Amino acid sequence: MKKFLLLFTLLLFCALPAQKRMKDYSNILKSTNIYEIDAFLRDAHEDDPRRSVLKPRLMDMIRDYIKNAHPDDTRVKDMQEKLALLKRRPSTKISFAEMNANIKQKQIKFYQEALARAQRAAANPELGAQARIKVETPEVDRSFSVARSRSSAEASAIRAANKNTAGDVATTPSITSKSVTAEAIAAVNLEKEEFDLLMNPTVQEHKNQTVKILNALFDNDPTSKETSVMIKNNSDCDIIMRMEGTGNTKYRLAIPARSENTIVILKGQYLFSSLVCGAQYASQKTVQKAIMVTLGSSSQITSR
Repeated sequence: MKKFLLLFTLLLFCALPAQKRMKDYSNILKSTNIYEIDAFLRDAHEDDPRRSVLKPRLMDMIRDYIKNAHPDDTRVKDMQEKLALLKRRPSTKISFAEMNANIKQKQIKFYQEALARAQRAAANPELGAQARIKVETPEVDRSFSVARSRSSAEASAIRAANKNTAGDVATTPSITSKSVTAEAIAAVNLEKEEFDLLMNPTVQEHKNQTVKILNALFDNDPTSKETSVMIKNNSDCDIIMRMEGTGNTKYRLAIPARSENTIVILKGQYLFSSLVCGAQYASQKTVQKAIMVTLGSSSQITSR
């Protein structure tokens, strides 16, 4: 009996914090916060009578925000998208399938524009097909300030320097610190050179890669031997994702800080590995359809 009471008490204490973490919408009708009302409309039951009051209020608040926003306000686009959704449906909530479809459409639009740029560059007599062209990648989120991006090898070297710095006071040594070995500096230079090379292919290579990505995005054939992999880099460091399959099947993809990039690979079993701001990332993945891998402070994979 005592054991039962003890177990019941433990479960009760565990349940109370969980309940506190649940969203409290008891005073939602008094709210004047766009994000709070938006969250309520996404979570509330479709028959909740408060919807009839809060949805029009939210739409009016969003209109006012857009009207009074600064021309450089990066949140305006998000607000416009919310307003468009609210005009068509009860809330801004979208399904996983819709989210994937939106991502795919944005990718198609981006790479169609990239192909047009590559074709113009190839037709330019001053450049030619073998001239190098800088690859443009979609940015993830620039609504907040981001420090100068650096290579992940550079971050590793700085981390090693911090470990070797005497004393208990935390320091941020430069890459030229004496505590950084010649080998570490060489690794930084090699990775930076490799990253720059991958981000600056020839015009013809860039054109071929872009065509390949577009074909994969439009291809819905499950029997296809290839598929696309999108890597989303939420970190503040430039990274290179390495994908190693069976035999000599290997791929490399450079992804700038706070950006994303896509590559087409053969379907199969792969070891994905990368240095993310000095931290080693490695994961085995079975790639049989298009996937998106998100890397940052925490790493996760989402199939789509």
